[in-house]
Amino acid sequence: MEKNYKEYLGQITTFIFDVDGVLTDGTVTITSNGDMLRRMNIKDGYALKTAVDKGYHVCIISGGTNEGVRQRLRGLGITDIYLGAHHKMEQFEEYCEMYDIRPEQILYMGDDLPDIPVMKEVILPSCPQDAAAEVKAISKYVSHKNGGNGAARDIIEQVLKVQGKWNQNISAKYD
Repeated sequence: MEKNYKEYLGQITTFIFDVDGVLTDGTVTITSNGDMLRRMNIKDGYALKTAVDKGYHVCIISGGTNEGVRQRLRGLGITDIYLGAHHKMEQFEEYCEMYDIRPEQILYMGDDLPDIPVMKEVILPSCPQDAAAEVKAISKYVSHKNGGNGAARDIIEQVLKVQGKWNQNISAKYD
């Protein structure tokens, strides 16, 4: 019998996220000069920064190449950012080897077909509510939030709460 996804939360040390459709809502606004603008959720940003500050490994593997995305993520303290990754297994394997991370420590959140090979390798594949059907089918956790609208915050908060690392310095009345 398959474990409930909550049984894996205590062993997660590493979060890997796709960008478009996970940290953004998957839409792109194209300006008259050809710039492609994306929206990122501040609550997702808070959770990502909290995870970094609490010592978790946080990695981004995205097919997109927007340098504004890299700048935003670096501002949150994320240093392992792979953009232009169309075959994500190569970056995944490189990252795991670099930090000696095992698949049973990793949560990966993706939303579309290029994420599936990596998702099949990790202990806790997860996705936003509006992910592709094929991704939902292999995910152990499907967030109740859409991509770019708190899906990353949702799962990061769950992991950190189970491990006693979410808002340790804030009064219990805010939990």
